[in-house]
Amino acid sequence: MHILSKNTLTLGGFAGLREHRLVTDTQLFGQRKSPETSEGLGNFVYLADAQFNPHGETGMHSHMEIDVISVMIDGQVSHEGSLENGQGLEKGDVQVQRAGGEGFSHNEINPDSQRNRMIQLWALPEEKGQPAGYKYYSPKAQGVTRIYGGSKEQSDTFNSSTIIDIIKLDVGKSIQLPNESLVYVTDGSAEFTEANDRQAIQDGDLIRSIDAEVKAITPLSMIVVHQ
Repeated sequence: MHILSKNTLTLGGFAGLREHRLVTDTQLFGQRKSPETSEGLGNFVYLADAQFNPHGETGMHSHMEIDVISVMIDGQVSHEGSLENGQGLEKGDVQVQRAGGEGFSHNEINPDSQRNRMIQLWALPEEKGQPAGYKYYSPKAQGVTRIYGGSKEQSDTFNSSTIIDIIKLDVGKSIQLPNESLVYVTDGSAEFTEANDRQAIQDGDLIRSIDAEVKAITPLSMIVVHQ
């Protein structure tokens, strides 16, 4: 088991937001990869824990051949661009934007006078040249909500062999994670057990583990990436 805490990382950012980048995978970043960050898993290549400044925005920018997953933790963000122009996200909402070969441009804006918090993840599509697309999710209050990955035979999520789930657990509840997993805790605290290794983890921790069991110490929310 390996644990990386966002509080140990350099605070960066651009335009109207500040962020801790926890995952910058060599597949995407090459020699630009920051040595203090984690590699991804499968096609999952990037994770940033971002806070927008009051009324801050990213500015209009483009993406191509990447799947962009946004998980709203606190506050809200409004969105303008070529996919679902005007679609807003509030606390708990998730959007997934597939750039494909068509690509898209967008600007993310904090409409409020206080900071918000949003987790952004990127995954490489398994096939290039796909059309751009958009999906929205409101994760369940408890249990597992799949927001990314799966076979081509289903349409609930964008297809990929790399799976991303939102998992929420009440105090004392446990879950067994599949195979190798990358887990980012977005709220609460828990006990992670892998073989004979037992660790306490909390909001802002990124955990790489194999066949780990997670038990919630406080109400727990986490993003789980696996294959």
